[in-house]
Amino acid sequence: MKNLLASLLPGRAADAAAPQTTKRINLALQGGGAHGAFTWGVLEHLLSNQRLVIEGVSGTSAGAVNAVMLADGLVRGGRDEAQKRLADFWRAVSSTGNLPSLQRAVMERLLSFTPLEGTPVQAWFDAVSRYFSPYDVNPLNLNPLKDLIERFVDFEALRACPDLQIFISATNVQTGRVRVFSRDKITADAVMASACLPLLFRAVEIDGVPYWDGGYLGNPVIFPFFGTTKTEDVLVVQINPLVRLATPTSASEIMNRINEITFNSSLIAEYRAIAFVARLIDQGRLPRGTRPGEYRRINVHRILLDRFGTHFDAFSKLSTDYDFFEMLRVSGRRAARRFLDAHFDDIGVKSTVDLRAEAQAEWA
Repeated sequence: MKNLLASLLPGRAADAAAPQTTKRINLALQGGGAHGAFTWGVLEHLLSNQRLVIEGVSGTSAGAVNAVMLADGLVRGGRDEAQKRLADFWRAVSSTGNLPSLQRAVMERLLSFTPLEGTPVQAWFDAVSRYFSPYDVNPLNLNPLKDLIERFVDFEALRACPDLQIFISATNVQTGRVRVFSRDKITADAVMASACLPLLFRAVEIDGVPYWDGGYLGNPVIFPFFGTTKTEDVLVVQINPLVRLATPTSASEIMNRINEITFNSSLIAEYRAIAFVARLIDQGRLPRGTRPGEYRRINVHRILLDRFGTHFDAFSKLSTDYDFFEMLRVSGRRAARRFLDAHFDDIGVKSTVDLRAEAQAEWA
């Protein structure tokens, strides 16, 4: 096991054995319902590329689920096992999977944001959400998601592996601040908290503190990497479209666009902070390094679902059809391959995202 991990995860043994072309990278995985199957494909291709060493991973909501599946596989058996864990999970949550009916119902809610417009499902959801909350319709707080996650992930082994940093974000309901669960604190409850959409699920309480979906304040968080990993490169898998040229008009289109903007806002704020610090470092106004009083100059890279994601909407986030998941997986693999073909040499050298352009305000 030690020899296997040494070939996959960062550390002294891995440094000695790694070829000179190997590069370290951190992964930041965004949440976005069923579209998280795109991230599955991205991860599958990255794992198949022996030139990359994953030093840390951060995830939110569906991105948190992908993150723990990735980490669990790496800890259990390496790259091949990580690919298998991801594939098994997405097969299980599909409509052709083997989940019990109650677990399937929960996963369908996790992988969706709004019901289908004009259907009895939406009429029911509108009526129920107007008069009832998850506390009314689920007084016993039954949520089989915890059992499902624990079925797939060995959290004890994950917490015991010091060579892979993993972070999951949730929203503290009481303070309105982002809560970051680091590797030694990650449990099935933490994953549930990160994926807790408040109109669908009761707040997840951990040590007496209620949490909602992490996408509101950290989708995903990047800053925990700064003081915990050696690499200064972060690859963001961003599955919520940044730009839609058409103006939404229906209720579901409006809600979908609000979700996209909201769940991108915290990431844009981090982009702005990273760009600001990098500019001050380049100007010699801040010292670069890892010692107290020094700052990291972060290189940001990104793989976007935007290439065809704008053709998807709230409807597709409801899909649990395995063919749809498979299409997203293949698209994710292709997007990851295009990124590495174009930018592998830039990793460790420079950002491939224009952060100032991404984060700047629009002035009249």
